[in-house]
Amino acid sequence: MTSISDCYTLNNGVQIPCVAFGTYKAADGKSADIIRMAIEAGYRYFDTASFYGTEEYLAQAIEQSGIPRSEFFLASKLWKEEMGYEETKKAFERTLERLQTDYLDLYLIHWPLPAPDYDDWKSLDAETWRAMEELYEEGRIRAIGLSNFLPHHIENIRNHCRIQPMVDQLEFHPGYTQEAAVRYCQEHQILVQAWSPIGRKRVLEEPLIRDLSEKYGVSPAQICLRYAVQRNIVPLPKSSVMERMKENQDIFSFEISMEDMYRLDTMPQAGWSGEHPDRERVRF
Repeated sequence: MTSISDCYTLNNGVQIPCVAFGTYKAADGKSADIIRMAIEAGYRYFDTASFYGTEEYLAQAIEQSGIPRSEFFLASKLWKEEMGYEETKKAFERTLERLQTDYLDLYLIHWPLPAPDYDDWKSLDAETWRAMEELYEEGRIRAIGLSNFLPHHIENIRNHCRIQPMVDQLEFHPGYTQEAAVRYCQEHQILVQAWSPIGRKRVLEEPLIRDLSEKYGVSPAQICLRYAVQRNIVPLPKSSVMERMKENQDIFSFEISMEDMYRLDTMPQAGWSGEHPDRERVRF
């Protein structure tokens, strides 16, 4: 990968950009301003979700940009309370309406379980995926995938599906790399995407991150994003400042050495969100 315009090829042949703009909390001001700024900064791949409340603002920003819909790669996600065969179909229609489009480039199941104590998650996931497959086969979604699914969750899908998942979004950053899940996905040709690729303030202040930032002459955030790219993982950074938006794209002018990649791979745990699909959120 040499620039933000480079693409990966999903297991169904669809081309997907190697960096996206994450829209979670990108419309706290109840406007499309931040997303419009991201378009001006050069982003064309946007990651949203019904839960984020940003789908309508993304549609407004695209309309205001004057850039054709076909030049954008739009991904959204189905929330925990929208799972199930019939509910998935209805949720998809609501997402299309909010995004003012007649198709999605990528649609994901946001979480594998509605709640950690939900016993019948295997059949719920399978029914949800069946609806996703039908929407895909109708040509209304170019690619389908998962979010926060771990290997045991993905195995259930793969054991019941006709169409293999193409993507899995995971929390991934130095200090929380979910090696087993990443390895499983990459072994099964499922592209991994990183939500929270920069981690949190604790990650950016880690001594190793700061040392590498100084060594390579880039920001701590750029070290985190470049790390994901070199692991063949699509980072989904978010920012509300134009300077940071551009900086987060400028991760192709340097390369982290193999030795430093190993150091990042084995960094002590830092910056975990506390989210895990099989348990209640851990509060820090």
